[in-house]
Amino acid sequence: MAMYRKLGKKTKLRKALLRSQVTALIYNGKIVTTEARAKELRKIVEPMITLAAKEMDNYEKVTVKVKVPKRDGAGKRVKEVIDGAKVPVFDEVDREIKKDMPSRLHARRQLLRYLYPVVEVPADGKGRKKNTKKVDLVAKMFDEYGPKYAGRNGGYTRIVKIGQRRGDGAMTVLLEFV
Repeated sequence: MAMYRKLGKKTKLRKALLRSQVTALIYNGKIVTTEARAKELRKIVEPMITLAAKEMDNYEKVTVKVKVPKRDGAGKRVKEVIDGAKVPVFDEVDREIKKDMPSRLHARRQLLRYLYPVVEVPADGKGRKKNTKKVDLVAKMFDEYGPKYAGRNGGYTRIVKIGQRRGDGAMTVLLEFV
């Protein structure tokens, strides 16, 4: 008996497909795919959620001093002239950050190894490049999915059959978090 489905693809293509679908599932909460792919995705996503639920509270809060640029009323940086060059003015501010303990850091890196980076782009045309932002999927897993599934022992995903795909008759399903 085989350990996994080959999905009719070569190794690199199959791994890239599964990585992109896992990333999309975690980002959106549900995806539509074929039944065979959904069963393979379930094998990958469920241990990731278990890891996030196990390590969600394993951090300490630390206060650090951060230099933040001073801004005027319009939101622009305040600059002063020093030796003929305009230099921004900075203020020191105390910030509280979460410092991962070693096991959570290891879990974070294991999750990052499999997830693709996601960039959120605004829908409107004006300012699309300027207003893009990176989405931290690992933080989403620790902060959102970890507490949600902390008291649950597996079975984090649900497969709902939709019907056959029109082109090739493959069974399509909705894979979503419970």
